[in-house]
Amino acid sequence: MKLYYHPISTTSRPVMLFAAESHIPLEMKVVDLFTGEHVKPPYSAINPNKLIPTLDDDGFVLTENSAILKYLADKIDSPAYPKDLKKRARVNERMDWFNTQLSRDYCFGLVFAQLLPHHKRRSDEAQAGTVQWGQQQSKVWLQVLNDHTLGPGHNYVCGDAITIADYFGAGLLTLGEVIGCDFAAYPYVQGWLARMKALKSWKSVNAVLDGVTASHMGEQFVTV
Repeated sequence: MKLYYHPISTTSRPVMLFAAESHIPLEMKVVDLFTGEHVKPPYSAINPNKLIPTLDDDGFVLTENSAILKYLADKIDSPAYPKDLKKRARVNERMDWFNTQLSRDYCFGLVFAQLLPHHKRRSDEAQAGTVQWGQQQSKVWLQVLNDHTLGPGHNYVCGDAITIADYFGAGLLTLGEVIGCDFAAYPYVQGWLARMKALKSWKSVNAVLDGVTASHMGEQFVTV
């Protein structure tokens, strides 16, 4: 199987981490986001969305990191994606929540809007409004994650056992560390992220992100 990815990518890192932790052999193909390789042939023919990651399993091409995580977990019969109908539904629910509620306001409204030039708004007023809304709504979602999804006695987002929803969500949350988010106001989120960062493959998978975080240290951002 081939995985087209970039090590800084918020969508690639959860797949990379799950594959590394699960000892899934993947042929890793870097797609250079910084030179625009993802929007040009031949990659654009592989994934017409011109996004990463993309999995190619002997000609079966799959996009969207949530779908890739589920596919890989099923392929190796991983307990991280349980077969029980209700437990699996809970994993799906958490992944959808991360992808629709949190990601929209936190990744795009707060982090990318400040960090990536092509996500910044055209006027200072529009930019300030976007970031303020992103910050406000991110706090709402983080409170839900802290108090209700995690809370006392829950080590992971679906209970006591790690699932692919944890790999998925942790990749999104740690993006905010680039702009200085430390989640001090959300102790159960902090504890959960600490458990994820204790995984043996975490440092190697997230080394590039850590480097980018270090490069922005000292800059002023709006955070949560």
